[in-house]
Amino acid sequence: MPGPYNSEIKNMLNEKLKSNIEKLRADNLYRTLRVMESAPGARVMFEGKKYVNFASNNYLGLACDERLKGAAKKAVDEWGTGATASRLLGGTFGLHSKIEKVLGDFKRFEACAVFPSGYQANLGAMSALMGPEDTVILDRYCHASLVDGARLSKSKLRVFKHNNPTDLEKILKRHPKSWVVTESLFSMDGDVAPLKEYVEIAKQYQARLYVDEAHATGVFGPKGSGLINEWGLESKIDVCMGTLSKALGGQGGYIGGSRELIEWIHNSSRSFIYSTGLNPGSLASALAAVVVCMTEPTRRERLLFLSERLRMGLGLQSKIKNQKSKIFNSPIIPFVVGSEEKALHLAKVLWEAGIYAPAIRPPTVPKGTSRIRFSVTSDHTEQDIDRVIEILNKWR
Repeated sequence: MPGPYNSEIKNMLNEKLKSNIEKLRADNLYRTLRVMESAPGARVMFEGKKYVNFASNNYLGLACDERLKGAAKKAVDEWGTGATASRLLGGTFGLHSKIEKVLGDFKRFEACAVFPSGYQANLGAMSALMGPEDTVILDRYCHASLVDGARLSKSKLRVFKHNNPTDLEKILKRHPKSWVVTESLFSMDGDVAPLKEYVEIAKQYQARLYVDEAHATGVFGPKGSGLINEWGLESKIDVCMGTLSKALGGQGGYIGGSRELIEWIHNSSRSFIYSTGLNPGSLASALAAVVVCMTEPTRRERLLFLSERLRMGLGLQSKIKNQKSKIFNSPIIPFVVGSEEKALHLAKVLWEAGIYAPAIRPPTVPKGTSRIRFSVTSDHTEQDIDRVIEILNKWR
């Protein structure tokens, strides 16, 4: 039993946490976990009721695909349920080597390293490749894992205006030979980075490019390989990050680059060295997902058709247009309402209408830009899309 002193410390901590939680409630920033009672498809169950799911990154509908489930089950039967140790200590499964070879070929990079999650991939790669002697220049809207990776590396951190090559160049003039970090398809705004312009600017100032393709993989590019490949930039990008957990429907993250870069990650990335390797089921389902992604282009075609239907129905086309890019459509469609209170209200209206699309609020997005982020999948129907359009146009 803890003594009086420990009890007093514990009570002080709990009171502080209680006060912090109450402030979150007052600011409309409090979050709760909803228990899902079904697999994460286009239809999901909460509290015994069915909802149309617009909160999933399951873009190609593969998370519930029978082929992926079958591959995972077979792998568990053969290899067991877990890797049981870090890959350097406990050994690397043949499945690890196979998916890394397949992903390298898929993304057109010399080599790949697979991590247990995309977050760990970014933290591990950035802290291994960047250090106090480096300057890291991030797009203002970069994912939290990229920001945290830059901070963990102890590099000098600079930020450029979202998707703005001119501002990036302005910073690179003062800090040449830096690392430039961006997403290719941004997770909250659904817009596309002008990668071609970044490549030209990076070459001029001897900068290195780190591109997060978590949301672009499976959605764009030859056979779904991403935006880097869409524009033939793989030889000009130093590091490519991606996940197995969005369009590929499973779990895990990966880093692609030169053989030397991946060899360095094996030897210096703390989240690779000190994490238990990705489990056999996830590895096998990822292998199956890449095959489906490459051989069934109709999934992407339907995904982008439905995305365009929703965006046009809401009159949002011009709002996500990137002047430097030819691609204006994506399955990430933000409906920005402004305040946290409005976003929560709209999420409740949708919930009551049988649509699951939670409010996105700070710190995930900048203050004043709270929104509903609709994530379209190829398993949605045209009726699902039209229902959302009807509700939102009536609401506003």
